Amino acid sequence: MKKVRIFAQNRAAVFGILILAIFTFMAIAAPLLTPYDPVAQDLSSVFQSPSWTHPFGTDDLGRDMLARIMYGGRYTLMIGVAAVGLATIIGVPLGLISGYYGGWIDMVIQRITDIMLAFNPFLLALVLVAVLGVGLNSVIIAAGIGAVPQFIRLTRGQALSLREEVYVEAAQAFGERSSAIIRRHLLRNSWTPIIVFATLNVGLTILVAAGLGFLGLGVQAPLPEWGTMLGEGRAYIFYASYTTTLPGLAIFLVVLAFNMAGDGLRDALDPSLRV
Repeated sequence: MKKVRIFAQNRAAVFGILILAIFTFMAIAAPLLTPYDPVAQDLSSVFQSPSWTHPFGTDDLGRDMLARIMYGGRYTLMIGVAAVGLATIIGVPLGLISGYYGGWIDMVIQRITDIMLAFNPFLLALVLVAVLGVGLNSVIIAAGIGAVPQFIRLTRGQALSLREEVYVEAAQAFGERSSAIIRRHLLRNSWTPIIVFATLNVGLTILVAAGLGFLGLGVQAPLPEWGTMLGEGRAYIFYASYTTTLPGLAIFLVVLAFNMAGDGLRDALDPSLRV
């Protein structure tokens, strides 16, 4: 309860959670909130300015922008959460193994990590998409693998510190298996920085996915992913600026919200890091 109280006292973090709750609710309840199909074309309603009928206007194919923003939140949020989940599943075990065992295992894992870190996360995602092909699943895999080396480095640092603790040495003295020590002692005591880092990394992953969509290498039309919408609207930025402003604003707000929520989690879960 103390951690919840500390988090609640952080107004920025609560505001971030509120923004995320609003976007999540709109994404889930989109069929109830708007009567429009996000992919249905209506060429008689092309580029209608925001009005009561279409509060966010329509795009070049007459599709309702509000509906596309709502439904697009499903894809954008899913990509961010799924990609970070993938990075966590791969990076955390590798980091713990690398830090606990050391030796040649650590050297191999860290050299591979160094190679991956030599690429900018967005450039690495571009390379992976070029190999895997475009599409929703490819974006999730590319963005997730791009975040793996950061998770490896984070958990390796935690493992290097924790393996010197007395309770780990006691477990080793009693003959407890290494796998059990990693699971019960290292992983359990590393969750706080992992959760905080994962929350902050969702925003970065969403930016990577949006960048791929903007270049036409992410989620493909007619699916209303925000980055893809941003790329489609750039041709009309001087004629119907709302076609780029609205998805861009949605990306900005969600990324900002994840960053604020991550800062709040850091302060609540690890008071020693508070400023």
